[in-house]
Formats: sequence, C-alpha cells, structure tokens
Amino acid sequence: MRPSIFFFITFCFVSIFVPAQYAPQAGINGSTAISASDNRLIEWANFCSIQRGWMDIADVSQGRVSQGDSSLAIGSADHTIVSLGDSGIAVLTFAAPIFNGPGPDFAVFENGFINAANPEEAFLELAFVEVSSDGIHFFRFPATSLTSDTFQIPGSGVYMNARLINNLAGKYAANFGTPFDLQELAGISGLDINHITHVRLVDVVGALTEHASHDKDGRIINDPYPTNFPTGGFDLDAVGVLHAVGLDVATIHQSVDVQVFPNPVSDIIRFANTALLGSDATASLYNTTGSLIAHISLHDTQEMSMTTLPTGVYYLYVQDSNGNTCIRQVTKL
Repeated sequence: MRPSIFFFITFCFVSIFVPAQYAPQAGINGSTAISASDNRLIEWANFCSIQRGWMDIADVSQGRVSQGDSSLAIGSADHTIVSLGDSGIAVLTFAAPIFNGPGPDFAVFENGFINAANPEEAFLELAFVEVSSDGIHFFRFPATSLTSDTFQIPGSGVYMNARLINNLAGKYAANFGTPFDLQELAGISGLDINHITHVRLVDVVGALTEHASHDKDGRIINDPYPTNFPTGGFDLDAVGVLHAVGLDVATIHQSVDVQVFPNPVSDIIRFANTALLGSDATASLYNTTGSLIAHISLHDTQEMSMTTLPTGVYYLYVQDSNGNTCIRQVTKL
C-alpha cells in the first residue's frame, strides 16, 4: 500500500529499535541493494501469474486487493506495480533459466520509500522468495526478521530499518532490488540451482496475531498491517536476473581465462589453464534452451565428452568457490 505524502505526514513517524545485524538500506555504506540500472542485470521476467491476496486476511469480507495486473511485473523495474495483498502470490518465469553464478543471481524490486528524516529507514512491505527448477517444487530462501514482536507496525506512519531484515523481498526502497544468491540453496534435493525456471513471491502477513508469518527461526515477521486498501500488501515491480544461461557470454565478468579446445568440437572438449581455478572448480554444459547437459569436476578430469550430443551451439560455464568464472560458447559438429 502506498499512502499519499499528504496522508503520510499526518502521522508521527516511529522508529522501531532492535539490534541490527544485516545490510543497511540502499544508499548506505555496506548496502547490498542492486540498482535497477545496474549493467549486471541481463534479463527480466517475461511472464507473471498472480494469485490475489486479501485486503485484510482477518476480515476477508473486505475482499481482495486489485491494484495493477500481472503484466506490470514483466520487464524492467519502472515503478509500475501489481499489489499482492495479504498472503498473495506471484510466480514469474524467464526466457532463459537463472543459474548460480558468483554473488547474487537475481533481484526483486518493490516500491518502498525512504524516510526523508532518516535514510536508514523506509516504508517497506515484505515477501518470501522461493525458486523452482521444474515449476512444481518450490524451495524458500531462509529469511530472517529481527523486527519487534510486541509493537504492531501499522499500515502507514511507521518506517522500518533494513538492518533488521535478511532474505526477504522488499527490504530495499524503490529502484533498488533485494538480491538473492542461489548458492544458499545448494544441496537441496529436487532443486537444480543452475537451472532455475521459476521465482515465486509470497506476501508476508505482518500481523502479530494468529495470521502472522514467521521467519526461518520461528520469529514473527512484523511489517505494515493492516493494509486494507486495493493497493495492500507486497507491491511487485520487477525481477531482474544477473546470471542467465546462454545470455552471459558477452556480458558476464569473467575473472579467469580458461581455454577450451577444440572449438568447434566433434567428440571431446578439453580444458586448459585450469590451474587458475580453485581445487573445487566445476564445468557445466548447457544447451540453448537452458537445460543442463553435463557437469564435471575439473579436479577429477580435464575433458568432457560431447560425442553423443546433437550438432548445435552449447554453453560451458566454469566456476569455483573463490568467485572465479568463465563462460565459453562451444559449437558441436
């Protein structure tokens, strides 16, 4: 919900103090916010479906929110939003799958706004973030909230400190995305973090009542409630991608020059200069639709067989845990 400036200044702004532990608001030193104009963003969601939530989950007779439509969440962040409402859900897909590159892999943009009197604070509405590599099974980023569990943040008039929030979309003000790193979900059965096809956002119900949402440790997540307006709940602007299969060849920051040969190749591709990588380096091969074809440890072998693959273009992504990366386009004869 976005009350007008006139409406908002009629309230006494309250700062909720809890010891802070996480990255601060956009514009503050140490923030992890990603600007909508960041040239690392190489792809935006191209489809979105919405399941509207309630204006007030405790009184469903008020109906569901109605601001915007799913088309407003497609493409780059532009301050046009679709509101999810209490417990509302958005599912977004992409032209090319997201993969686990160095650092954050995608960012979610909302339209919160900064407290003019204190840049550490902003009006924020939050959402859980989940991902899927098959469109069926979704896995949630472990979220943390250190917000007060005794003072209810009202639907307007109170700002929040981003240092109290981690791994929740909406942490940062408008034009700045909250980043998510797929490495945090590594090792989960049923999830391929190098082939993420769907991102799902679930509105946080910030109530301190029986309708409350909880973080990974069971703490209540306190955000503005109730927001019983057509614009209530999390306001989705966009989801931008930093690492997308097949799209990074020209734009990704490649920190090492791993050579692959021969290229074009008819049978076996070989790797050189792998001494520049850490001992845990891996190579992943994708086709142009983003499907993972092969994955090897470069500690165990310096070769990858392409003998049985159809002719065409493929992408090799090499990485290690030190943040070294390299992508090569390979043509199979």
